[in-house]
Amino acid sequence: MLRLANLEAGYGPLRVLKGVSLHVSQGEAVAIIGANGAGKTTLLKTVAGVIRPRAGKVSFDKHEIQGRAPESVVESGCSLVPEGRHVFPTLTVKDNLILGAYALRRRKRSAAEVTASLEEVHSLFPILQERHSQIAGTLSGGQQQMLAIGRALMSRPKLLMMDEPSLGVAPMVVRDIYQAVARLKRNGLTILLVEQNARAALAVADRGYVIETGQIVLEGTTQELADNQEVQRAYLGKEYERIDE
Repeated sequence: MLRLANLEAGYGPLRVLKGVSLHVSQGEAVAIIGANGAGKTTLLKTVAGVIRPRAGKVSFDKHEIQGRAPESVVESGCSLVPEGRHVFPTLTVKDNLILGAYALRRRKRSAAEVTASLEEVHSLFPILQERHSQIAGTLSGGQQQMLAIGRALMSRPKLLMMDEPSLGVAPMVVRDIYQAVARLKRNGLTILLVEQNARAALAVADRGYVIETGQIVLEGTTQELADNQEVQRAYLGKEYERIDE
């Protein structure tokens, strides 16, 4: 579903991604782990169209999308949950979710379909239905993360990209979020996940990549990565437990 080939990107004179190649197959959950500053966020922003690549190709659903505007990437079926959540803090929970359905409206989907998407998000995160009239900026960090994920799901993506979903979230809520991710995966959604929290990411993914200084240095199944001594020493610290709902 997604393939990056020799992707290079950066900011001004700073070269961040240095020939990154990877792939995500339909129905897979793939994790990209690495330290802060390794290039994880830049990678997702480049796929999402927020950053224009300097070289290389991004193929999504058999079409090249590198250099497309972000709204075009969303319309094609690729949604990003950004690092730091970036909910609209002065709007209600419901309004945040409805705005996430904008791509559906551009594709002339019916109001009934938007309502169906809203019900699916509420099923995944019941707290969002309970707080539907609450101002988003007054939610806890974990609830805002759930809202950011729900907003991305409102566009009915084929591929959901998530940037550091555990960042700034209480440990118990992290498990709730990852149980929701596992449920989405079981329902057939393709997921690309980047995390510093390697234990959480590998516990839900099928395969993974390790990125260091803008380059992929290791790849394999999650079990292969978990068994790798260098990965254990740098990212895991102790055995990890797979997440099953």
